[in-house]
Amino acid sequence: MDLDDTAARLGVPVEDVDRVHRLAGDRPSAPLPAKADAPAILDRLAVRPDDAAEIMAGWPDPDSPLWTPELRWLLDRSIALIRADLGGHGWLPPGPELPRERGPAWRHLYVYAYLALVDVVTGYHRDHGVADAVSWLTLADLGRNLAIDRRMHREGWPVMQSWLTLHARGGLYELGRLQHQRGDTAIDLHIPEAGPLNPEAVAASLDEARAFFPRHFPDERYTAFSCGSWLLDPQLQEYLPGDSNIVRFQRRFELEPYEEPEGLDADVEVLRFAFRTLTTPLDQLPLRTVLQRAIVDHLKAGRHWHWRRGRFPI
Repeated sequence: MDLDDTAARLGVPVEDVDRVHRLAGDRPSAPLPAKADAPAILDRLAVRPDDAAEIMAGWPDPDSPLWTPELRWLLDRSIALIRADLGGHGWLPPGPELPRERGPAWRHLYVYAYLALVDVVTGYHRDHGVADAVSWLTLADLGRNLAIDRRMHREGWPVMQSWLTLHARGGLYELGRLQHQRGDTAIDLHIPEAGPLNPEAVAASLDEARAFFPRHFPDERYTAFSCGSWLLDPQLQEYLPGDSNIVRFQRRFELEPYEEPEGLDADVEVLRFAFRTLTTPLDQLPLRTVLQRAIVDHLKAGRHWHWRRGRFPI
């Protein structure tokens, strides 16, 4: 294949196409579900009707004029790239960021890759004895992220397309209130947009994980829970009451010494998660909660938020 020509037609850097070409190689892909079955699968993955309608409108039918040869190549090789790392738990971009304004095939290419991998990853779950209820709750993060991306006027997806490869490889499980990512010696905690972070729900999720991983991944040995988030920034304690859910969550962790994270701007991440926007001026952000007011007051004062990492023993 001509990498330069493919990259030009996709409107992405040739380095990104070369990466997919190298990582996917000639490894096996996976077929999409039958189009007739797709609506029920999308519903099970908590995909909202408006997003589901777009996905169905852009479906990669064999005769679809929306799907150029280079798009079909990228879809097939992205599926192969992700599938080749089945069981992996590291960050894995599935392919280049595409110009999504060019239509539903471009906008949802990595959603189609995710759908093709549903049978692959649920098979992996079954091999590890994971209950169907946990599998589908975990995989339904697709619908949640598509809804967030729509609220963000399509600003959120470039991060989400890589994030969701954790689910599609069996690297992450949603157990109650928290999502738990497999690692080396620590289980990394993530906090989905799923209601209050109350201590009882957090404790129940941690207890579930303490039983889940030894049962389903007995060869892996975890000694700690860890988390990296702006929610662990101690500066929040200047604004939030001591009995707030966030402060009580922070108190579980022993923080690592602060280091500026490479390639990550905590101020941007705060806006992403607390306001679901990356471009709205501070003066126009909603101030409905104590947390939102704290974030804006802090930034208006010329201060910055920090991305902190911490851990505590299992």
